[in-house]
Amino acid sequence: MVLQQFKNWMLPIAMITGGLFYPFFSQLAPVTPYLIFCMLLVPYCKISLTRIRIKPLHLFLILIQIIGGLGIYTALSFYDPLVAQGIFICVLAPTATSAAVITGMLGGNVASLATFSLLSNLCVAVLSPLIFSFIGEHVSMPFGHSFGIICRQMIPLLILPFVLAMLLRRFLPRVHHEIKKRQEFSFYMWSVALATVTGNTVSFLMRQDASNYRIETIMALLALLVCGLQFITGRRIGRRFRDKVAGAQGLGQKNTILAIWMAQTYLNPVSSVAPAFYVVWQNIVNSYQLWLRRRDKG
Repeated sequence: MVLQQFKNWMLPIAMITGGLFYPFFSQLAPVTPYLIFCMLLVPYCKISLTRIRIKPLHLFLILIQIIGGLGIYTALSFYDPLVAQGIFICVLAPTATSAAVITGMLGGNVASLATFSLLSNLCVAVLSPLIFSFIGEHVSMPFGHSFGIICRQMIPLLILPFVLAMLLRRFLPRVHHEIKKRQEFSFYMWSVALATVTGNTVSFLMRQDASNYRIETIMALLALLVCGLQFITGRRIGRRFRDKVAGAQGLGQKNTILAIWMAQTYLNPVSSVAPAFYVVWQNIVNSYQLWLRRRDKG
């Protein structure tokens, strides 16, 4: 019971710790990709290829994630390219692997959400090198050069954890079983990664010009709007396929650690403010949903 209460408070604790001790945690930024890799490997060890069933719902959600993200970027770029980058990454970011846990707690289809989470991560891994070659900090490079750099960073980060999990299942089943049993490791790595990216974001904000504060406030508010719209849209689409909980969580709950890292690596680092606030908004939404669920059960 005490451990569960501690986990419930880990989100604000990790963010506050990262913000207060940003000089230390910002120095850990280079380890973030390794944490993301391990965070994906652990839950992927729970996935069985025989249980993966791609449904029309998943294809609709992927289209909204990719085309919707590009559409929002195009629309907002006429207002401010920096705001466009921040909100774009809040839509493009793949579904969090932890979304399956919330889906189960809300009485949704866990297998469906796990399948979409895998599909979402793989699509972002394949498409992001192309997208980030035209958007962000690599646009000044020749296309082939920027595409190669991003491929070498993104594809191993998002695809190799799944490949490794399948290889462990096939050739080292005992190791695979041990990792599968210890899913809580992913939670603690997530906490460290959240503190690290928060510290890196705060460190960057402390060094920048105060003139960006208005833009950052706008990004925070738009992140709230986009968060709500993605949960609502996913729920409405999911209702058509009798999978409204998985639809809402699949589209609304993002891998914000990865989103912040992508923004800091491939876009203007200031744009990471948007996914940093998105992590707050999505957890408020999920907390409210869980409260409603407990109230209805009670």
